[in-house]
Amino acid sequence: MTTDKDSPSERITAKIAALGDWRADTLARLRQLILAADDAVVEAWKWDGPVWECDGILCTGETYKAKVKLTFPHGAALPDPKGLFNSSLEGKVRRAIDFGAADEVDAAAFKALIRAAIQHNRAK
Repeated sequence: MTTDKDSPSERITAKIAALGDWRADTLARLRQLILAADDAVVEAWKWDGPVWECDGILCTGETYKAKVKLTFPHGAALPDPKGLFNSSLEGKVRRAIDFGAADEVDAAAFKALIRAAIQHNRAK
């Protein structure tokens, strides 16, 4: 059990461990890719969930029964040549990626999207 005194990284690790199913594996893999995209990425805990930041929020991570969702607050402004965004497409600012149990992560495309989000934040 985590407390408010735990670091954001500890809280994210505990959340992943508590999932105990395919969502844990998916969220752990996405976390690893996000952190590998740039040494300046930091983890935060907001809105009762994991958040990754670099000069602003890159994305939030939510877990639901049938999916792991990453929401990019400025996703509509990001290039997405591989079509990773598959949720919240009607939004004028946000975009999201929903991962189901059988979905594979295109690591190279995903890291490129994270790097684009970092560039967007740095340009603001």
